[in-house]
Amino acid sequence: MNKTAVVYWSGTGNTEAMAGFVAEGAKASGAEVSIFSVNDFNEGMMDAYDAVAFGCPSMGSEQLEDSEFEPVFSACEARLSGKKIGLFGSYGWGDGEWMRNWEETCKADGALIVKEPVICNEAPDGEAEAACRDLGKALAEA
Repeated sequence: MNKTAVVYWSGTGNTEAMAGFVAEGAKASGAEVSIFSVNDFNEGMMDAYDAVAFGCPSMGSEQLEDSEFEPVFSACEARLSGKKIGLFGSYGWGDGEWMRNWEETCKADGALIVKEPVICNEAPDGEAEAACRDLGKALAEA
């Protein structure tokens, strides 16, 4: 059975909601899923999972949240090579540059991006919910 971790940071609850949909999709596809707030996850836990979904909203000038999420993600970067990874997050402005940059960082670190990252403006709508579930499914089946 595929073990999948869903790791997120959420300031308003939008990215947390997305994390729940990613987890639902992975569970529905047979994965054993653990959901973690970024404060409850560390790089030493990466090896315990076949796949990891990271979720973080866009902050400031289209960047990852820098006080809680970014330090944990940076520590995990050394363990991304060959790991099945999915990315998701919400935004309130901009055009998704933070997600494109984040995806490129993961690819440069050797991560296997299982599906196009999921972004949504503000709260996830039906389309974003479905995309998150599809991301979870892709992580479970990769």
